[in-house]
Amino acid sequence: MNSSLTSAQLEIREGVDKVCARFGDDYWLERDTDGEFPHAFHKALADAGWLGIAMPEAYGGSGLGITEAAIMMQTIAQSGAAFSGASAVHMNIFGLNPVVVFGTEEQKRRFLPPLIAGKEKSCFAVTEPDAGLDTTRLKTRAVKHGNGYAIHGQKIWISTAQVADRVLLLARTTPLEEVRKRTEGLSLFYTALDRKYVEARVIDKMGRKAVDSNQLFFDGMPVPLEDRIGEEGKGFE
Repeated sequence: MNSSLTSAQLEIREGVDKVCARFGDDYWLERDTDGEFPHAFHKALADAGWLGIAMPEAYGGSGLGITEAAIMMQTIAQSGAAFSGASAVHMNIFGLNPVVVFGTEEQKRRFLPPLIAGKEKSCFAVTEPDAGLDTTRLKTRAVKHGNGYAIHGQKIWISTAQVADRVLLLARTTPLEEVRKRTEGLSLFYTALDRKYVEARVIDKMGRKAVDSNQLFFDGMPVPLEDRIGEEGKGFE
């Protein structure tokens, strides 16, 4: 496999592997036993500058591509961290791309640097109990409220919600019966996960215990208008 990589990509593999080498089997066994999020591992990758590998340099990232990010993730998994290590940082690698592509300059400067620096953690909330893999059938609502929205509904299988500071959330702003196509009327938000309005209930599962999976219950969680990513109703796009 290494023979197909460029010298720069091999350097990425070596650099990530040096960080991973500090976290041996004993560390991951402890995390798999106690279920604690691997905060020290996450911080070590942040301190070494790896959490922004595919994010723009203007916001503290490295500006590299998905191939380089995939090399990083494979190196983490191969080190013995397995899926626990990869899942602990995958939101940084892939999750915030909608903010990079569709966010305003103000949003990118507000949201990306804290995530890249490891000062904030995030989760991705799309999947719902009754929607399965058909995202167009989701029922979580974002209702206009003051100068923003209020979120009502449920999400399921949401990783890292126990430790997340923010959530990338897809919700319906226009009822399904009022849109021409089911892909319309969905809006995307990146906002604070306000625990006063959200219950994050852990789901027991086999494997990857260090990275929690959750049901989320939203009861009117407020979201300011400036935390909507892109146009209202165009979140699916």
